[in-house]
Amino acid sequence: MSLMNLERSGSNAELLRDFNGVLFGVQQPRVRSVPEWSFSSGVEAIELAASAGLILDPWQELAVLDILAEDIPGTWNAFEAALIVARQNGKGSILEAIELAGLFLFGEKLIIHTAHEFKTAQEAYLRIKFLIQETPALDKQVKQYHGSHGEEGITLKNGQRLRFLARSKGSGRGFSCDRLIYDEAYDLPSSAVAASLPTLSARPNPQVIYTSSAPLDTSDTLKSVVARGNHKEGTDWASLAYHEYSADPRGYDADEHGNMIALDLDDRRGWAHANPGLGRRIREPFILKERAAMTDIEFGRERLGIVDDVQINAVLKPEKWERLRDPESVVNDPVAFAFDTNPDRTWTSISVAGARADGKIHTELVDRLRGTGGVVDRLVGLVEDWEPKFVVVDAMSPAASLIPELAERGIEVHVTNTNEYGRACGKYFDLYDQELLRHPGQTQLTAATENGTKRILAETGTWGWARKDSGDISPLVSSTLAVYGYFLTAAEPVEKVDNRVVIYRR
Repeated sequence: MSLMNLERSGSNAELLRDFNGVLFGVQQPRVRSVPEWSFSSGVEAIELAASAGLILDPWQELAVLDILAEDIPGTWNAFEAALIVARQNGKGSILEAIELAGLFLFGEKLIIHTAHEFKTAQEAYLRIKFLIQETPALDKQVKQYHGSHGEEGITLKNGQRLRFLARSKGSGRGFSCDRLIYDEAYDLPSSAVAASLPTLSARPNPQVIYTSSAPLDTSDTLKSVVARGNHKEGTDWASLAYHEYSADPRGYDADEHGNMIALDLDDRRGWAHANPGLGRRIREPFILKERAAMTDIEFGRERLGIVDDVQINAVLKPEKWERLRDPESVVNDPVAFAFDTNPDRTWTSISVAGARADGKIHTELVDRLRGTGGVVDRLVGLVEDWEPKFVVVDAMSPAASLIPELAERGIEVHVTNTNEYGRACGKYFDLYDQELLRHPGQTQLTAATENGTKRILAETGTWGWARKDSGDISPLVSSTLAVYGYFLTAAEPVEKVDNRVVIYRR
């Protein structure tokens, strides 16, 4: 077998509209990773489907050709195949063409088609049953159509079978099949795979197919397939035929540096790349209605095929954050420190910020300590060494519990209230957006920026970093507050926050 090819369609492909202004989907997958092949039995499968009245679109034909490709006669080039495409585009027709060929051309003894729900498996059964019944040359080869609840399937007179099953921990056990299909695999549990995948082990030329919209966070199985299809480092893609129709999360336009600007969810180029059935099975006005009804994350995953939610709602984009990295960056006096503890109280981060010689603002993670033990001692040492302008913590941070102990040790702390926290996050974003911020490229801080999402501060209408369900973003919060502390020039009056007297440094 030849080495794998990984093809990505161009980000700036022109939109295709007809004379009536109807927008059509791009027919080439944005990501196509397949073993090189000499010929494909997909040609025969496409012809058989056409004879049954199933006329495939160009993108569907390409999927059939790549899935049924061979390099050695009688052996599929890919043991696994995966198709990632949004709903209602017509992926079911691809499976129908392959299943027809498996039954009536390839002599496959047993094909198992699984779905996440019974009604989905039943609908797939009814569609292919209709195709066969409407084609006399195929229908006369059928011994029985099994329509009983949970027993849906087709048995040919020669004993070949096609079964439709709803997935469970036990579905598929006891069978030995030639082709195993995981339809709607976006939440495919590993337990279902463990129960059904061994059914292929005894067959001479087996194949497993995954079809789905973008996987949910809970679907480790499909997310692993997607990672392999995209040739992520450390993954094995050698026996996987992979097609992904999705919007490019990097966006479709470049900034003044030639770097891609993060995806605009309303960019029609993304819509066209993610929906090859656009203009045929789904229309632009329908997607507009979905856009209004869904959240950004839902729309990005369900209609644009974006796998990672962080790519949709991350405030600090990875490409731009990387441009702000400067391993040689050095901060000058004066500086400010800030500290933050994650909601689980498992980690506390201490950050510093100050100006560089060129006027740009430097920030970095000074220390990262387990829990809160040792934090007070570390801050005391930093204050003695640096005599910072301010030491900052947010009133709502779990780290605020350390304020009394710090006060006993002579450390005055500036505690931000809701208004200030919103201003701090806004200032940090402005410096990032204007590329006036620099950081040394620390792994923990970079990881926190990737998980940094907004929460609206209802009291002020501004936004702050959302700690809930964001993992440990204490490096980002402490960095933000340290930058804010550096720009503080005068103390505000002493006030009460959460019934605690807040001490402001003067």
